[in-house]
This record gives sequence, structure tokens and C-alpha cells, in this order.
Amino acid sequence: MGRFFGNRWWVAIASACGLLVGAGAINVFAFGVFLKPVTEDLGVSRGVFSAALLVNTSLNAAACPVFGWLIDRYGTRRVMIPGIILCAIATAGYSLMQGSPGFLIPLIFALSGVVSVVQNPIGYAAVTSQWFDTNRGLALGIAMAGVGLGVALIPQLASFLILHFGWRAAYIGLSVAIMILAFLPVAIFLREPPELMQREKAHQAATDALPGVTLAAAMKQWRFWALTIAFLLGVVAINGTLTQIVALLTDRGVPLQLATATLSAAGLAIIAGRILSGWCLDRFNGSIIAIFFFILPMVGIGLLLSGAAGLSPLVGAALCGLGIGAEVDLMAFFVGRYFGLKAFARIYGTMFMLFLVGTGGGPALSGKTFDVFHSYSPILWAFEFALAITCLLFLRLGPYPYPAGSKGRRA
Repeated sequence: MGRFFGNRWWVAIASACGLLVGAGAINVFAFGVFLKPVTEDLGVSRGVFSAALLVNTSLNAAACPVFGWLIDRYGTRRVMIPGIILCAIATAGYSLMQGSPGFLIPLIFALSGVVSVVQNPIGYAAVTSQWFDTNRGLALGIAMAGVGLGVALIPQLASFLILHFGWRAAYIGLSVAIMILAFLPVAIFLREPPELMQREKAHQAATDALPGVTLAAAMKQWRFWALTIAFLLGVVAINGTLTQIVALLTDRGVPLQLATATLSAAGLAIIAGRILSGWCLDRFNGSIIAIFFFILPMVGIGLLLSGAAGLSPLVGAALCGLGIGAEVDLMAFFVGRYFGLKAFARIYGTMFMLFLVGTGGGPALSGKTFDVFHSYSPILWAFEFALAITCLLFLRLGPYPYPAGSKGRRA
């Protein structure tokens, strides 16, 4: 039994469970389900409520480099176990929102943004990358598939809880889900490789043994900024679409449950995108894979722009899901292959910081556009342009300095 539970693939599976109730699923994708009930009950506009999400993701982003440093310094397990408990408490805190005073909603979102950094993919990606080399793409795909499961299941759970118990009780229910689906698997299965378990006793020796560059060195490379900008534009476009898709479809007369099911289709596509892109990254050129998976949401947004009924919204949401499904996989994989593992969590955390700005920026742009134009069409066209730029940035990344099987540092 010890050997069974000691299998390294449990690390990837535990990561998937944790990310099922990750910051993205709880704070971003479930946001679209809470958007109408909360704004109608509290008497605030969609733009104001969406701006609170921007506060959440901005502070969450600001905490990422610090969280990455903690992971590199103390290890994933010791940082994440207490952090998940705080994240669950903060999620229950959403149930305390009131329309007045005006600062209360942004304050609650802000507090949640800081503590929910622990439920970003940074720690999960770091420990998974430490355990896997030749199968890293697939392992990351399985681990990050938890985000897709979260997008598929958490909005449905939130919708069910809102319908039967109200939106306040729904947030408390989500906090319980965090304790069950994240805390327990992490406490039981998540661990670092044996050679890194003595991090506190021999931190410098353990760090020097890993191939790669420091954060400062990575930030001097053009690839770091090309990847950062590409992923930023990509998440602005895709999240800006998906977080508003329930409201967009219900505005067109689609029933809430059917609109939520469309968002769940995106979640299932995220799972497929995670695993498929991970499998492909172990076998094919990463730049080509990235371009392919960002063309798909361009087609999906085009279908939503068309206003076509029937299966078109479902297909459009699914194509967006495939794109966002591959995005976090691609980021973690590229960080490991282009910059190594020496400062993986700090480099990934810094890149993820700007990524999260886009996570909240996209919905905020969409909400503001709706407030001004009473339509999402103008911002959807802007998102198409952003995705085109993203594809161009992937064209010249070149070969990996740290390919599978590399043991040392390469220029």
C-alpha cells in the first residue's frame, strides 16, 4: 500500500483535485453565475461588481511572486496546507457582502484575492514539474485538468445552491468544497521529491542542484516578456468572454440553467485542452501547439459574435474552453523548458502575476463595455485582435534551452 500511495502520479491527481476548487473556478468562473443574483439583490451594476473581481485578481496577482518565493524556499506542502484553510474562510466571507457601504464588496474581494493565491496553479505546477521530466507535459495536463473540472462543476454547484438556498449560502457551500476537495488531497498526497525534502537543512545545495536560471536572469531574456504578453492577451480575451457568457446568453433569452450548461461545456473543453495540449507538448514543437490552441478561441468568439442560435453558443464556449485549457499548461511547460527548475516557482509566479491581471481585466472590460454600449459585441471584436497578436508572439520562441533529459545549464 505504501508503494501504491507513493506513486508519483498521485501528486498530479491531488493537484487536479486541488485546482478543481482553485482560485480560477471559485473566484472567476463561478463569478458569472453569481453576477445577476448578487447585483440584483444588492442593487449594484454589473460594471461595479465586475470591477471588484479586478481588485480580487489584481491583489491575487501581486501576491504571486511572494508565494512563488515561499514555495521555492519552504516547499509546496508546508505553504499550501495552512493557506488552503485561509482560502476556504475567505470564500465563506463572500456571503457577508452588502450593497452599502460601497467599499465593502471590493474589500471582501480584496481579502479573498490575497489569500486565494495558494489555490493558483503555481504550487501545483512547481511540485508536478519537480516529479516529472520526460512525461512533464502529460503530468501537467492531468494536474491542470482540475481547473477544467472546476469550470465544469463549480458553476453548476453554485447555480444549484443559489437556486435552492440563495447566493449567500452558495458561497458558504463553496468554502466547504474547498476543504473537502483541496485540503484533504493536498494533506494526504502532495509532497516533494525525496532529494528536495531537506530543503530547510540544505536549501542552497538543493537549489544549486537544479538546472535553470534565476528570476533576474529570466527577466532579462526577451522570451520571458514575449511569453508573458502572449499569455496576458490570451487570458484577457478568453476569460473576458467566458465570465460573461451566462449573462450574454440570458440577455438573449436563453434560460439560466441552459446558459450555465454552456459554461460547463467550456469547462469540459478545458479538461480536454489540458490533457491534449500536455500530451502534444511532450511530442511536438511547443510554439505550433500554442498557436493552434489560441486559434480555436478566435473561432469560438466569432461564433458568439454571429448571434447564431442552436449549438453555436455551445460550440463557441467549448472552443474558448480548449484555448484557456491549454494556456496554463503551456505557461508551466514553457517556464520549465525555457528557464529550468532552479527558480521555477518565482519565475512562474511572476509571469502568473500579470496573467492574473488579465484574468480580472478581461471581465472588467466586458462589464464596462456592456454598461456603455448595452452589448458585448465591441469588446468581443477587440478580443479577436488580441488573440491574433498572441499567436504572432509564439512564432519565434525557438528551441528549448532545457529539453527533456537535460541535467545541466544550457545557454
